[in-house]
Amino acid sequence: MRRQAWVLLMVAACTPLPVVNDARTAGGVGGGAAVAGGAAGGAAAGGAAAPLELDRPLTPGSPGPADVTFTVRSDRGRHAISPLIYGTNQPANAQRNRFSLLRLGGNRLTAYNWENNASNAGSDFQFQNDGYLSASNTPGQLIADRLRAAQSIGAALLVTVPLVDFVAADKNGGGDVRRSGSGYLSTRFKQNRQTKGAPLSLTPDVGDGFVYQDEFVNWVRQNAGATPVLFSLDNEPDLWSDTHAEVHPAKVGYVELVTRALDGARAVKRTWPEAPVTGFVSYGWNGYVTLQNAPDAAGKGEFVDFFLAQTAMASQAAGTRLVDYLDLHWYPEARGGGQRIIGTDTSAASVQARVQAPRSLWDASYVESSWIVQTVNGEALRLIPRLRERIARLNPGTKLAFTEWNYGAGGHVSGAVATADVLGLFGREAVELATHWKLEDAEPFADAAFEAFRNFDGQGGAFGDTSLEATSSAVAMATVYASVSALEPGRTVLVAINKDTVARTAGITVAHPLAYTSLTPFVLQGTTAALVRGAPVPAIGPNAFRYQLPPLSVSVLLLTP
Repeated sequence: MRRQAWVLLMVAACTPLPVVNDARTAGGVGGGAAVAGGAAGGAAAGGAAAPLELDRPLTPGSPGPADVTFTVRSDRGRHAISPLIYGTNQPANAQRNRFSLLRLGGNRLTAYNWENNASNAGSDFQFQNDGYLSASNTPGQLIADRLRAAQSIGAALLVTVPLVDFVAADKNGGGDVRRSGSGYLSTRFKQNRQTKGAPLSLTPDVGDGFVYQDEFVNWVRQNAGATPVLFSLDNEPDLWSDTHAEVHPAKVGYVELVTRALDGARAVKRTWPEAPVTGFVSYGWNGYVTLQNAPDAAGKGEFVDFFLAQTAMASQAAGTRLVDYLDLHWYPEARGGGQRIIGTDTSAASVQARVQAPRSLWDASYVESSWIVQTVNGEALRLIPRLRERIARLNPGTKLAFTEWNYGAGGHVSGAVATADVLGLFGREAVELATHWKLEDAEPFADAAFEAFRNFDGQGGAFGDTSLEATSSAVAMATVYASVSALEPGRTVLVAINKDTVARTAGITVAHPLAYTSLTPFVLQGTTAALVRGAPVPAIGPNAFRYQLPPLSVSVLLLTP
């Protein structure tokens, strides 16, 4: 059953849709339609209808003069949207936001001991061993709790496998473990090994001084049920010497990290061959390029390239892919008015920089204000195409994941605008996996941006699982994303984003076989972090509309035949 669930998941995430009248299951990953990301709330009724030929669209009329023109075509740019891009690290409001993937990661997981759920806080809190992740001493309880959360919303689960040599032995607190004596690694930690070399048990020996990760993976497999599970290779290893100096005080090197990552990947694949593996889980740009100034970087090129090439060779030797996803974190360095956008500043300059920053993911014409730009000769970052080029050259078939990302101001509408823009881009640019990381305790506007794609009407209405070509005549002003559902290709949903601080008129044309008579907007704007249903907007010509985009807003537009 678990194997079948993964087959369905990979079809939904990776297979292009050259035709729309095929009989594939759009949603079901272990029975969870929310995981498939598209058809929730809409596909059931449309599956029996006569198939539409999306490559034979009607010619739309003219919407008349407008500030920006949105052009949607059903016969171009059509591809499946991965069900795993709507993920989170902190599943608050999970039922409302309908996250498709829950990640159990972060600094705490580097020295996590699955046998008793102890962990070390590292530099986040005094390098202390404690029970912050779970008070329970039952093996795997932290994972069991997160599995239940994933099952409750039909989501997949991404679990971290520690790669360092030691994991926390106790939950005794007391601050910095390094003050426990020169032998603290033997008294406050257990040795961490990827492979046990003996029969695996669901009840680990807590007194043997060792923690085995293949035994951990086997425990997860036996307890996962129908929930799809992925495994990531630790967390931000490029920063271990800072965040986890208690267990890895020296800077990690290129060769060391690849060796550790491959040992971990092999252990996962031997234990659960179908489970995808993500790595190297870098913290950010300098990690991508130099592994944070690694001691053996000279002559080896950029670390992303080195990692892709080395994992490709190891996979070829093993006869199976060992690392399925290039896993990176992305917290933009873009600045506005001297402020980095990932903070909470909502001055005009910060807002402007924040809502434009998603363009650095793709736009070759946009150069942000950041120190990163200086490292690429003042050129546009175009991050996703840049990474795709590396993958195609060095390790074709590797998928792309961003397992931590945030554009700041999650409590302000500008944060919603940027978050929604990134979610739309992840779908359009065929990113395969992403999990948002909250930087504040509460980020209601960022949550509402997820709702725009996952639950815009409060009843499961979602952006479709198949992306269509959608272009804007003025991407600095406004952007648009378009979708249909694989099982109901007549159900067209757009997400239109106004980055301007004044209202703008959008002229919208939709080249689609169906003639749409109206669109219904669901709008996120102003100071209320909620999508509000508006009055239907009638067509003013064949599949042509004029729609007033509110200032700094996200509008979900549901088209009605």
